[in-house]
Amino acid sequence: MGEQQHVKFPPEVVAEYAALGIDIVALFSAGHLGSRMGVEIVEASADRVVGTMPVEGNTQPYGLLHGGASAVLAETLGSVGSMLHGGSSKIAVGVDLNCTHHRGVRSGLVTGVATPVHQGRSTATYEIVISDEEGRRVCTARLTCLLRDAPTAV
Repeated sequence: MGEQQHVKFPPEVVAEYAALGIDIVALFSAGHLGSRMGVEIVEASADRVVGTMPVEGNTQPYGLLHGGASAVLAETLGSVGSMLHGGSSKIAVGVDLNCTHHRGVRSGLVTGVATPVHQGRSTATYEIVISDEEGRRVCTARLTCLLRDAPTAV
C-alpha cells in the first residue's frame, strides 16, 4: 500500500521525545494493525492529527468501507492527539469510542481529521471526521482516552 510517509511533528516535540531516546515518528506509525490497513499519519500535533487510509482492502462483503476500518482510523488519530497532548510523561489509553457512519464508500482514499473536544489532565477527547476524496463526510467519531503516567525506566 505504498511507502509510509513521514509524520509531520513540531520540532520541539521531536526534540522532547528524542531526548528520552524515543523515535516519535516510529512510535506513531499507526502500529501493526494500522500498517496492515494502510493507515498513514500525515500531520500530527496535539491540536490536529490528519491521516489517510485506502478503501481497497478495508471493505465489508457489500464492497463498502467497513465500519470497523473507520473505527481503526478514528482511534489511531485520536490516540496520537491524546498522546501528544499528554506529553512524554503520559500514555493514552482509549476508554470510549463512538462512530456514526453517514455514507458508504467503495473506492479511493478516506481522510480523517482529529481535533480536540477536551484536553484535561487525566482525559482527552477528540472528534474525528472521516471524509471521502470529494470531501463528503463518511463517518463522525469521538474518542476519549485516559491519560496515565508513563512507566519509569528502572
